[in-house]
Amino acid sequence: MPQTLLKDLKGRTSKALDHMKRSYAGVRTGRAHPALVEDIKVDYFGTVMPLKQLGTVNIPEPRQIVINVWDKTALKAVEKAIQASPLGINPQPDGETIRLNIPELTRERRTELTKLVNKYAEECRVATRNVRREIVDSLKKLEKDSKISEDELKKYQKEVQDITDEAIKKVDEALAEKEREIMND
Repeated sequence: MPQTLLKDLKGRTSKALDHMKRSYAGVRTGRAHPALVEDIKVDYFGTVMPLKQLGTVNIPEPRQIVINVWDKTALKAVEKAIQASPLGINPQPDGETIRLNIPELTRERRTELTKLVNKYAEECRVATRNVRREIVDSLKKLEKDSKISEDELKKYQKEVQDITDEAIKKVDEALAEKEREIMND
């Protein structure tokens, strides 16, 4: 039973880290990346869909995104969705495609983005600590119900803490890398 809890802890902390990294992919660093626009929600004939389901996203140059919309009637809807998104980039329709030119980031914008990625990292740390607390509570309940001994409880609590420390270390490493990317691009 405690091994199942430890496996659950590893899985849930890994999911939190993956979620944080997906959030990081959507943070603009000055370089074009498909993740910047793929999840923008587009109102397509009354149905809200992510942009990636309406066309392909290509990166022909380091600072340009080209979106090829499959259904040409959706071009205006995609354009409106990009304008309404927090990206702050004006789309340039080009007949059958939409071009987005990624401008150079200002110093203030880089600072704002650094604060945003720090917020994502803190959310991930909090999620990891909450999972740790749940697992430790479950272990204490097992000890209280006499399913594990007090010594085993201490051993498992140490394992839980080691797994948590490792997960938080990965969060900090990902944060440091993203901050470097934001400040240097």
